Amino acid sequence: LGPNGSGKSTLMRAMAGLGPCRGELLLEGENLLTQPFSRRAEQVVYLPQTLPAGVHLHVLESIIVAQRAAGGRHSPQHQEEVMALLRQLGIAHLAMSYLDQLSGGQKQLVGLAQSLIRQPRLLLLDEPLSALDLNYQFHVMDLVRRETRRRNIVTLVVVHDINIALRHADHVLMLKAGQLLGDGTPAAVITPETLAAVYGVRGRIEPCSQGVRQVIIDGLVDSEA
Repeated sequence: LGPNGSGKSTLMRAMAGLGPCRGELLLEGENLLTQPFSRRAEQVVYLPQTLPAGVHLHVLESIIVAQRAAGGRHSPQHQEEVMALLRQLGIAHLAMSYLDQLSGGQKQLVGLAQSLIRQPRLLLLDEPLSALDLNYQFHVMDLVRRETRRRNIVTLVVVHDINIALRHADHVLMLKAGQLLGDGTPAAVITPETLAAVYGVRGRIEPCSQGVRQVIIDGLVDSEA
């Protein structure tokens, strides 16, 4: 979490080996920063905010290519795995559509399928919900959470909707101006104090009628109450 320009995408790219970084990046005790890029790419999958434009491939073909890049072989069984994933994402009907003819939201869902089919140990998703409607936002976050647990992987997701983080995240990092200002459970990190310090807003965290905690914004910190 964090406002625009806080360093969220920079952090993602650094973890993926696409930008400079120092220190350690430990995954199950293994420092990924000391590994060759090719080795890290086998374990870490990064889905950027925007996918490359102008790729004239069928959706199904593009995911099979991603599957092969991760060492998978093309067979009827592997193709069924791809179709099963497309069904989970609700885009099986797009299997024979061309990537360059899809909407922004559809491309994001295909990108997520390409990422999951590669079986990463660390999955980095940079604003995967930005072009999705409300229904798909919840559908995708439920799927990502479920697959993260089923595959026993680590998934880091950049989101702007704080209520999405409250509802779906196990752990939250809150950034501002390249600095880490919060690190812990959503309940510990997302507070009126951090909302004021990071976003400059006056907010409350209150349960709705169904008991789900949600953020309610009352105004700007520097405005009159």
